[in-house]
Amino acid sequence: MQKLRTLNRRNLLIAATAMTAAHSIPHFPAAATSAAQPTRLIVDRRTVEVDGRAASVFGIRQPDGFPGVVLGPDQPFSVSVANRCGEATIVHWHGQTPPVLQDGVAETGGTIIETGAEQTYNFVARPGTHWMHSHHGLQEQALMAAPLIVRTAEDLRADMQEVTVLLHDFSFRPPTEVLAAVAGPRKAAGGAASMPGMVMTTGNAGPDLNDFDYDAYLANDRTLTDPLVVRAAAGTRVRLRLINGATSTAFWIDTGALDGTVIAADGNNVRPVSDRRFPLAQGQRLDIVVTIPKDGGVFPILAQREGDARRTGVLLASAGAAIRKISGIADAIVPAIDNSLERRLVAMAPLVVSPAGITHRIALTGSMMPYIWSIDDQTWANHVPLRVRKGQRVVIEMSNRGQMAHPMHLHGHHFQVVALDGAHLLGAVRDTVLVPTNSSVTVAFNADNPGRWLFHCHNLFHMATGMMTELVYEDVA
Repeated sequence: MQKLRTLNRRNLLIAATAMTAAHSIPHFPAAATSAAQPTRLIVDRRTVEVDGRAASVFGIRQPDGFPGVVLGPDQPFSVSVANRCGEATIVHWHGQTPPVLQDGVAETGGTIIETGAEQTYNFVARPGTHWMHSHHGLQEQALMAAPLIVRTAEDLRADMQEVTVLLHDFSFRPPTEVLAAVAGPRKAAGGAASMPGMVMTTGNAGPDLNDFDYDAYLANDRTLTDPLVVRAAAGTRVRLRLINGATSTAFWIDTGALDGTVIAADGNNVRPVSDRRFPLAQGQRLDIVVTIPKDGGVFPILAQREGDARRTGVLLASAGAAIRKISGIADAIVPAIDNSLERRLVAMAPLVVSPAGITHRIALTGSMMPYIWSIDDQTWANHVPLRVRKGQRVVIEMSNRGQMAHPMHLHGHHFQVVALDGAHLLGAVRDTVLVPTNSSVTVAFNADNPGRWLFHCHNLFHMATGMMTELVYEDVA
């Protein structure tokens, strides 16, 4: 991921050169940690420049400024988090399956890191493309997020260049103001005007897609006015590790002139699926392989917001290829993301699940007015836990009765998608799955990690207004 851009132009150029190099080499980057030495992460404030305007945001960085963590094969997750951001925080390791007290969630027993304090985490790392983000208040909206990449020996043997891309939606307004705009008075058909910054993309015609008109959409902290350019030799295979860290925005990934092949979803290998456009919901990750043609050129990898023409992205370019400007506005609006890719994904290593188990059937509920989202009409304040027993096969059937799609994320486990709208399949193994409006999704997993685990929508504002419950093992307080 691109290092932060300060307002000092010399530092800007140095940072851009160093971070582009770190993500352009095919194997282990210099910023990866050694097995003998824990990684130190510093949570602090930083200044970024968005379309020529400075903004103060959060960062999760190593002392040299490298964002997040990259681990090698069989390397343990050993990380110390120092909070220097000026307010209390906690960091969740999205996609990892640690002991519950190390999950980075205060609601289920994790310890808040007070400003000036430091906290250590040690557990067995799960391979794949994952990420880390604050699970405290609305800090995630202010860019408190970073990649978390765990490579396998197979990854290191592969003759591929790797590029990690963290997507985000960005507002110059404080996160509390963004939530107030999203949850404030709404514009009914023919009714009064909405609050500034709020968008209603549909009325009676269909689901609501985007509630807020963000100032920018970022790929590694940058917009298409000044995108990250990654040089890749002609004929090179490039592995794109794409992370949707946006708090409220789903994207269509567009590989343009290049055929893209999905090889992993949420860090878990899938049978290769080729296309040029892929849906990516909040919290999800896709590993997509593309090949730079032998005659070279410049190849945009774009992320376009669903229901909109606005987009962001990065550029892959062969040596010597002239960089052309790519507009941040597409020629056409794209529809809502869907589960079209989900129906095509097949896990390379399906979960081996116990025959005996329990099924939880839940409804994703809530409304636009008032803007409150819930599970079975219960918000977090009065939620009903999903109870399980260690060793059980657990099935969760989710039906969406609301006006918005919900990317549902389960902490501490990875599940297999086993049915979409009642049609059975042996789909991808994931930790986050999209449940579109008027649809159902069924997942299954083994209850093999005792504790209390959050289960929530990964649209931050849906979670903040109530769409969160927990999975609770028997004999766990």
